[in-house]
Amino acid sequence: MEPKRPTETDFELLGHQLAALHHNATQDEFGFSTDNYIGNLEQSNSNHLDWAEFYVKERLAPQLQLAKVAGKLNNNEVPTESKLLQRCGQLFPNTKPSLLHGDLWSGNYLISNNGTPYLIDPAVYFGHHEVDLAMTRLFGGFGASFYNAYQEHFAPIGNEKERIDIYQLYYLLVHLNLFGNSYKASVTEILQRYF
Repeated sequence: MEPKRPTETDFELLGHQLAALHHNATQDEFGFSTDNYIGNLEQSNSNHLDWAEFYVKERLAPQLQLAKVAGKLNNNEVPTESKLLQRCGQLFPNTKPSLLHGDLWSGNYLISNNGTPYLIDPAVYFGHHEVDLAMTRLFGGFGASFYNAYQEHFAPIGNEKERIDIYQLYYLLVHLNLFGNSYKASVTEILQRYF
């Protein structure tokens, strides 16, 4: 497949198709049938009925523990699991689990010469659809036509900014654990603001 530089029309199609994936590929529990990886870090996908519980226990807590053990975060910088659960429970909506790419940044999609979008290198699981959008915004974004097209299918429900920050926290923790302390300030800023 020969990739090309995406146009606004290509981003629009990608937005519509990602929304279709999130709408149509669903199940009753958050998680996945197997564990997998994000980068070379293990990613647990044990099933949960509650989204905040899944996100704290399968995403935030393992990465925070990894950072603490490696000396990248101090004990006093890491919130308790109960504090994480309480805050996420306040901000996260009652949502249906959607199939997520799980690591959707600009290096993990391609647009073919005929304009067909492809998603590559996933860290797949079923979660809140906004997680994929939060990752797209972390390192520059996908262009206004992508977000406008996506939002034709998912109306805003409030507290998006707060959830984006908390969803990006997971990816920033992954980067802290993989690439080191240049990501620590971003991690601790979000932890201090919300927890």
